Amino acid sequence: MLLAVATEETVKKSRADELRAEILDLTLEYAEEAFPPPAFNPEAPVVPVSGRAYDGDDVATLVDSSLDFWLTTGRFAHEFERAFAKRMGLRHCLLVNSGSSANLVAFSALTSPKLGDRQILPGDEVITTATGFPTTVNPAIQYGAVPVFVDVDVPTYNIDVSRLEEALSPKTKAVMVAHTLGNPFDLAAVSAFCREHGLWLIEDCCDAVGARYDGKPVGTFGDLATTSFYPAHHITMGEGGAVLCNQGAIKVLAESFRDWGRDCWCEPGKDNTCGKRFDQQFGTLPQGYDHKYVYSHIGYNLKVTDMQAAVGVAQLKKLDGFIEARTRNFNHLYEGLSDLQDRLLLPEATPNSEPSWFGFPVAVTREGGLDRNAMVRALNERGIGTRLVFAGNLLRQPAYADTAHRVVGSLDNADFVMENAFWLGVFPGLTDAHIDYVVDVVHELAA
Repeated sequence: MLLAVATEETVKKSRADELRAEILDLTLEYAEEAFPPPAFNPEAPVVPVSGRAYDGDDVATLVDSSLDFWLTTGRFAHEFERAFAKRMGLRHCLLVNSGSSANLVAFSALTSPKLGDRQILPGDEVITTATGFPTTVNPAIQYGAVPVFVDVDVPTYNIDVSRLEEALSPKTKAVMVAHTLGNPFDLAAVSAFCREHGLWLIEDCCDAVGARYDGKPVGTFGDLATTSFYPAHHITMGEGGAVLCNQGAIKVLAESFRDWGRDCWCEPGKDNTCGKRFDQQFGTLPQGYDHKYVYSHIGYNLKVTDMQAAVGVAQLKKLDGFIEARTRNFNHLYEGLSDLQDRLLLPEATPNSEPSWFGFPVAVTREGGLDRNAMVRALNERGIGTRLVFAGNLLRQPAYADTAHRVVGSLDNADFVMENAFWLGVFPGLTDAHIDYVVDVVHELAA
């Protein structure tokens, strides 16, 4: 009787496997018909500044995960975390639901009382830049820390490392800055500064997956690194992000803040990994209180679904090709616009770095007589997407008008970026025809 039941279950599973394979084959066929690679249309030119780059394998992997109907973190998330950590040159990767959440979790980990005198407390200072994306700075503000703003270098658009020593105070606990538009900041100077003064370093790599400094991947120089998988980024899950680190103790803290603030580290669906689930004492809780319901931090639920992670698994296989395409498009733009350097300031890679370009930053020069706003409007009218360099100068944004902060030196370059800079797309969905059109239009506008 047992043998008969087992045989019946095997037949059912075999039929389910056959159906799954048929569904996935049809999905690949559907994707080929439904999502052909976008071509440049000279009659109605459109050059997006960013976008998803995907194929049938991405769609089929997404459908594969949906057939499991495992709606929270599962097998694809675990596969991605292992593979992405290895790709980034780090030991641990924790998936979260966005790059902004990655920054929040990374910073939150450093506020844990388990860190002793290295815990970041309200009133402690965090060195950062005024030019960047808000969510690199927001976690510090949300925890009551004080951001210390220094200017950026132009045209790398990265932190001015000459101001680091001046920014230091007895309250300084950390440096948290981003690699702007895929161009690494001066990691030699920043990491040496942090080591000398015992500071935490969080590398915001949301725009810089695959970039390298001194031959090593960005993200491997700091205590924590973050990435984003929003559709505009190097690979996408639709939404999603990751926190990466090398130290197991830091990983456990980050995981706690990501997973409701719990003290337990069991995977969903697992129990008693530590072997002491009902045998420990925590604070004033009753002896033996179930460890799965002990909370050591004020945390969140910031996990991804397995369907998002499945897209990431498929996308990660294409990352090297995506980076090559971005580099090729960047170089094409640079060569095409190099004769306009009396009127336009073109980007510059940080010395000793290999950028993984997220976009092509360009600024109108004060001497060139061009108007950034007029140029951006004209480009968009001709179908060419643009973006500003994020917040420009954060301290001139309405949200930060009453934020406690400290400024070191002037923010002249931040103001220059805010008033004169923008960026053009280099994402893999753009062809030579797209880039040629951009070059021609920019020349027309700069004439």
